[in-house]
Amino acid sequence: MDNLKKARPVIFGEVLFDCFPDGSEILGGAPFNVAWHLQAFGANPLFISSIGNDSFGQRITEAMQEWSMDSSGIQTDTQHPSGKVEITFQGNDHSFVIADHSAYDYINSANLPILPEDYFIYHGSLALRHETSGNTLDLIRNSHPSFIDINLRSPWWEKDKITSLLEKATWIKLNQDELDIVIPDTQDLDQQIIQLRKRFPASLFIITLGNKGAVAIDKNGHQSSIQPQRQYKVVDTVGAGDAFTSVIILGILNEWPMATMLDHAQSFASAITGIRGATSTDMDFYGFFLSAWGL
Repeated sequence: MDNLKKARPVIFGEVLFDCFPDGSEILGGAPFNVAWHLQAFGANPLFISSIGNDSFGQRITEAMQEWSMDSSGIQTDTQHPSGKVEITFQGNDHSFVIADHSAYDYINSANLPILPEDYFIYHGSLALRHETSGNTLDLIRNSHPSFIDINLRSPWWEKDKITSLLEKATWIKLNQDELDIVIPDTQDLDQQIIQLRKRFPASLFIITLGNKGAVAIDKNGHQSSIQPQRQYKVVDTVGAGDAFTSVIILGILNEWPMATMLDHAQSFASAITGIRGATSTDMDFYGFFLSAWGL
């Protein structure tokens, strides 16, 4: 695909509710968060997932309609419930249990919408833990470019499967912990980058380093890095990585230079840490960035 500006992002994977001990239920899932942001940024994503025939599924559909998202890629599964994560707290620590056999585990290739003529795929790894969704991704990825943002959630991943996904990706995003798993032989970042480039044929690697910022490496080995600049009062860090990813995708679509892409992604991810949750329903929140980026 020579002209990515004409390509439509197809976002594949889980949508779920994070369920907290106080009874609150927050809509999310990494691919859903990315699709939500891209919709706000005017990228018109096609989100492909599956929901249950239940109250969570109805709430997901309503939220997408209110945000003017294309829901043609949403399947309704009468055999499996909508995804959810049960979160518990012990002191300052939290743990979570991701429900197995959720609707998004069974995204059916027979129920796919008509796909755009030109598109590329974004996906993570959680929704591929079962064969049905994995086979559907293989079908729609085919020869199209793909962006993988792996999200390793124990026990729902296997290293061999992750390696296979990375070998097929056009663009790869990892955080530091994931990088240490993929390239375990050294903790030296420069050496890890060298090994990444030798092992995987991606045209762009993005490595996020928490409060140390991020680094990008292109297919020629050129690097660009960014450190957080603007200081936000951190409300929570939920979804900051998804926010970062959404702007990287926007940068790919708009063919931004690596340094510009990193700068915009970092600023948006930092802003997300200043609000409660992974997304916002305030278009003015997104409008600030659209104006600043000249979009």
